[in-house]
Amino acid sequence: MNFSVKTYIYAAFTLLLASCGKLDLNPLSQGSSETWNSTPEEIEMSLNGLYKADFWMMDQDEWTDDWIYRDGLTPITNATLDGRTQFVSDWWKNTYKCIARANNIVASVDRAANLLSQEQRDRYVAEARFVRASQYARLLTHYRNIIYTETMMDIDEAMVAEQADPTMVLQKIYEDYDFAADKLKISYGASEPKRATAGAALALKARIALYMGDWETAKNAAKACMDLDVYRLHADFSELFLSKTKNSIETVFGFPRSIVLNVTKGDCQNYVPRNAGGWGAKAPSWDLFCAFLCTDGLPIDESPLFDPRMPFRNRDPRCAKTIVEFQTPHLGYIYQPHPDTLTVLNVTNGTRVENRDTRSVAQYASFNGLLWKKGIDEDWLKNSWQVEPDQIIIRYADVLLMYAEAKIELGELDDSVTEAINLVRARGYGVDLGDTQAYPAVQLSTQDQMRRIVRTERRMEFALEGIRYMDIIRWQLAEKVLNRINYGMLDVDDLRAKVINTGLWFFPQVPLIDEDGTADFSAMYSAGQIKQIAVRKFDATRQYIWPIPTNEVLTSGLKQNPNY
Repeated sequence: MNFSVKTYIYAAFTLLLASCGKLDLNPLSQGSSETWNSTPEEIEMSLNGLYKADFWMMDQDEWTDDWIYRDGLTPITNATLDGRTQFVSDWWKNTYKCIARANNIVASVDRAANLLSQEQRDRYVAEARFVRASQYARLLTHYRNIIYTETMMDIDEAMVAEQADPTMVLQKIYEDYDFAADKLKISYGASEPKRATAGAALALKARIALYMGDWETAKNAAKACMDLDVYRLHADFSELFLSKTKNSIETVFGFPRSIVLNVTKGDCQNYVPRNAGGWGAKAPSWDLFCAFLCTDGLPIDESPLFDPRMPFRNRDPRCAKTIVEFQTPHLGYIYQPHPDTLTVLNVTNGTRVENRDTRSVAQYASFNGLLWKKGIDEDWLKNSWQVEPDQIIIRYADVLLMYAEAKIELGELDDSVTEAINLVRARGYGVDLGDTQAYPAVQLSTQDQMRRIVRTERRMEFALEGIRYMDIIRWQLAEKVLNRINYGMLDVDDLRAKVINTGLWFFPQVPLIDEDGTADFSAMYSAGQIKQIAVRKFDATRQYIWPIPTNEVLTSGLKQNPNY
């Protein structure tokens, strides 16, 4: 079986980008709506239009406790989210635009019946229903009380449409995914356009079921995806996220990016160290850094292997693959935020240069000393900061951990649970599943302990992938972790006087880690050894779901979500 051709649209990508302006049909004009989708080519173009980047925006890590952007906060992390927040309106608008296009395809594909077999028509409809399900899943998880329609609505109908029962919407999403899983291909041939697959439908069905607490459905859908035997974990965790890695065997559903076609990942300089020409502004939080286990499988406050002066030593390898380790090469320079390291080695030419990644030299170097490493390589320094890593919507590691989590929540603790978790963990260590002497293999334990293990595994595995936000929402942890302080290093003079001159670095003390994997830095703060950077806030009375956009409430009579 050809594993490189599962869920992509490479062959249709150029057509998509060239035609998406023409296909902005929401709704189609009256004349076109009566005739469009009468040929296979027109249907293909309409399907291409469902894959615009605006329709597949991911949740942002900056909405979570994994993140620090100097002293900045977001509408979510400062509890100012309301119906006028820009991304709240944009997500709503773009998602319904995509749904309208999908509904039009479903309704009109039979216009080409004389040119298509029933199998071809079913596959086109299945792809449109797959996209529709994915869009409704995003609406349901974020806004909850939404309008549901499977038909093209005129203005009068839209103005009187009522919000649907969330339980009904979830069942409709399941029905669309089930149809797609039954009718879509498992994989595509090398010469075929690469589109959504049965595995993508099963994986995303598992995700929405998990998010909605439907453990049985999540378990069964994830297992069905696993049983297809199409996907594997990418051999090297670090390489998976690089621009050079295209259409990985681990990607269940995702999209290519292309510098040539001007579809790229943006905002690169904020992630790049200052020595390499970036700004070093957007960084992992200390909360995330402390969540990575030690190599004995224990949290840092329990493991005798953890040394707060050398905090990367003896940690799960994904720690240093996600966050730049001190005194190691990164993008051509040795990275070291220590204020007494005024010069560093340029590893490209062997010279020493001013160390602009320490705040003793550059005031706006990383406020907490950390920088992101995951997916960031020398390609980021080329092409005017335009990079083209694949946009991964869901990958096989998520399928495995969703299966494990659903089984844990159902109380079905068996070897398949530990195997799923250990497959992900062993790959993080770069070893085989059976080489249990080379990594801290998980053993079956109590339901509470297994729940803690799988949640920690998800955090270590999916940092900087837009997964953490919905995890803390569905686990009802946002009110805890987003009502905490983002800490960082003291200003340089105080850092030298209160930490370095006493023989300490990087953490003056070992922070305590609670049952939810949350680090407590209060002792260090009380001792004056660290600095408060920003105070996160989360309003649990309303923020677990987003507001309905204000303009929709005012013009369409929709009911606003509680407490907005």
